[in-house]
Amino acid sequence: MRARVCFRFGPRPMFASALLLAAALAGCGERRAPAGTDGADPERGRRLLAQFQCGSCHVIPGVEAARGTAGPPLATFGRQSYVAGTLPNDPPALARWLIDPPAVKPGTAMPALGVSPDDARHMAAYLSTLR
Repeated sequence: MRARVCFRFGPRPMFASALLLAAALAGCGERRAPAGTDGADPERGRRLLAQFQCGSCHVIPGVEAARGTAGPPLATFGRQSYVAGTLPNDPPALARWLIDPPAVKPGTAMPALGVSPDDARHMAAYLSTLR
């Protein structure tokens, strides 16, 4: 004797779909500074990444003309565990890297661009939002 399995189609599948859509859309829109950025402004950081021409070497979502291929793409930078394979990926460590990459990792191809500590804090806030 075979057991029959019945599926009831009704409002539940539609409700579940609506919840999934709402959750997906919740990640869209304004980028918020992650914990540890001490009031840094991700939007200002995005503009600074363009100003310092980081897109000459990196692909950076949201940064105009950031289509470089010499450095790694930064689309999911906020999910990475390490910065340049050496520092834990948290905003203070990332800011230190942005200020003077060769001091953090001698021999790196990434140059020191004269980024101030304040600018680095904002840039780190933006990069940390990239998931």
